Amino acid sequence: MDLEIEALSDVKVGKVSVMRPEPEVVAVAKRRRFSMSFKRRVVHAADGCKEPGEVGALLRREGLYSSHLCQWRKELAVLEETAVSAKKRGPKPDVTKAEARRILALQQEIARLRQKVGHAEQIIEAQKKLCELLGLAPAEEEQR
Repeated sequence: MDLEIEALSDVKVGKVSVMRPEPEVVAVAKRRRFSMSFKRRVVHAADGCKEPGEVGALLRREGLYSSHLCQWRKELAVLEETAVSAKKRGPKPDVTKAEARRILALQQEIARLRQKVGHAEQIIEAQKKLCELLGLAPAEEEQR
């Protein structure tokens, strides 16, 4: 309370004494925080302004900047969008785990196909040996 008294100076205007604040700037500025209800109220009031200059007057009256209004409109749009959209139930999918599962499935597929190719090569070798035993010409020489 002493600070308030010291910050005010007594100025005489005519015969009347008026208390005015000192025009000294505070050393450390304090960040303002606005509640969501205040933001909604200001945005709806600004949206209701029809005449030129009304929004500016509203912002001056509330001590705000136009950037506040722009940012709050974006925030409210995001809040409304998330409130309307259906929320998926259950745990959120983990992208890294899904990618790891996909890689594992592909590696298993590669192993299966390699095994299949190995069996096919064994069958071809057996057919070649059978042709040699029977004295038949291999299919490769017939095609030439």
